Amino acid sequence: MKKIDTISVIDDDPITVFGIKKMLDSLGICDTIITYPNGKLAIDGIRERLESHGSVPDVIFLDINMPIMDGWQFLEEFISLPVDKTVRINIVTSSIDPLDRQNWESYKSRTHHLIDFKNKPIRHKDIAEITRAA
Repeated sequence: MKKIDTISVIDDDPITVFGIKKMLDSLGICDTIITYPNGKLAIDGIRERLESHGSVPDVIFLDINMPIMDGWQFLEEFISLPVDKTVRINIVTSSIDPLDRQNWESYKSRTHHLIDFKNKPIRHKDIAEITRAA
């Protein structure tokens, strides 16, 4: 299996972040995992990486409901960045609001990035499937 260079986890819930990181570590498929507690810090960090390294994460795990900048606001900013490669963005949420699924469908149609939608809790098999596809 091809090793993934960088994965970002954008979530304000430390338990979810810990769980995703543990599952990723157990799969041994990633060199670097970067975490952000909100969308604002994430978009700033990704912009900085893009400017200095010319690279962005290959895979992003994204929560929707976060303080400061939520997942939808992050996505709006992210899809406007000049990123040629296709990033696999995985919305990981506990939301059951049908509007969130509609937003997901809308974002999928507006970008070349692959955007998926999973409900929490995310399972080991989900992580394996997501990273295998990346």
